Amino acid sequence: MIRGFYTIMAAQFFSSLADSALLFVAIDLLAAMHAPPSLIPLLKLSFVLFYVLLAPFVGAFADSMLKGRVMFIANLIKIFGCGLVFTGIHPLLAYAVVGFGAAVYSPAKYGILTELLPPEKLVVANGWIEGLTVLSIILGTAFGGALVSPMGGAWLVGLHLPVIQNIIATPSQASLAVLIGVYILAAIFNLGVPDTGARYDHQERNPTRLIADFANCSATLWKDKLGQISLAVTTLFWGAGATLQLIVIKWAERSLKMPLDKSSFLIGTFALGVAAGAAAAAKIIPLKKSLTVIPLGVVMGLVVTSMTLVHSVTVAVPLLMIIGLLSGFFVVPMNALLQHRGHVLMSAGHSIAVQNFNENLSILTMLAVYAIMLTLNLDLNIIIVLFGCMLAGLMHMIGRRHAANQREHDSLALIGEHKH
Repeated sequence: MIRGFYTIMAAQFFSSLADSALLFVAIDLLAAMHAPPSLIPLLKLSFVLFYVLLAPFVGAFADSMLKGRVMFIANLIKIFGCGLVFTGIHPLLAYAVVGFGAAVYSPAKYGILTELLPPEKLVVANGWIEGLTVLSIILGTAFGGALVSPMGGAWLVGLHLPVIQNIIATPSQASLAVLIGVYILAAIFNLGVPDTGARYDHQERNPTRLIADFANCSATLWKDKLGQISLAVTTLFWGAGATLQLIVIKWAERSLKMPLDKSSFLIGTFALGVAAGAAAAAKIIPLKKSLTVIPLGVVMGLVVTSMTLVHSVTVAVPLLMIIGLLSGFFVVPMNALLQHRGHVLMSAGHSIAVQNFNENLSILTMLAVYAIMLTLNLDLNIIIVLFGCMLAGLMHMIGRRHAANQREHDSLALIGEHKH
């Protein structure tokens, strides 16, 4: 069990590392094409699009075979997406294909935890997975920043490696070739992911029935008194997190006068805070106490608005660290609770697919709104204030909903319940 968990973590680390670095390489590709600024949020939007479109199907696919095999196939899709750029495909389309692979990967990545570990270990396991994922984001953003820097790109092109030197003509293509190598490494670790012994009934293949089954699973999770709260929190968090990542890049450019390769340092700082918060939550917060962290989401939203007052890197670094710390501390227990309720009420793959659908629909919505704001040339400080207040307000509403649920019935008693 321990060896299998470490193998899963290694595979997740390298796949996430490449995903994080790829965003900066893709942004650099758009900059080289002199694309309008509104295309940058659309780039992220294209990545998460398949999380929403494929949600009714990827859960059944993840449960139809060994999770390690599913993860291996998903990494092959990511490699194919990176390779499309070499054929002249637009970066938006190529990045969308990588998102397709990520959408296939996710139900298997998280679903295998509920197969491998008992419920009481899920918060700790999620703390490790989220902490390692955030570490990969830190290193991935730094890696991506190094790849798109003038010195890094020139060094890669100057290597003149045999066989591939005729294919690679630009620094961006050289960066993509490096990331393909990282995805290949992740795929190799996928081959070592153990068989947990979990087997599910024959999975439906009829698209209409799959959509109906997915709708039923989604309704089940939203009606559950614990599921609806944890799903609402994680849905809001991931939508806000994806948008905040792009806001920080623009904020670094406008307020701190930092270029793209340097702004990756700030994203890494935020991610470091998330890792610290995730590790602290894994150590301090048991599954039974997971809902006590909801007020931290309100605090996080209010702290985000203070970004408008910062114009110095020395102040920006600790501020982003604090925002990340609050984020990691409240999302890890909620994510573990959601996984637990999903496993109790339905299969692992299906519950993660429902989670992915809602979380990425939130990402699509927030990124679309952010793209519209940029198109309208809305002042960045106004965007930041609106974003922070919205986050704090919605988290407060979720907290009130949980309090109302508790007045009707002690939903906390459901934590630890055996699978139905």
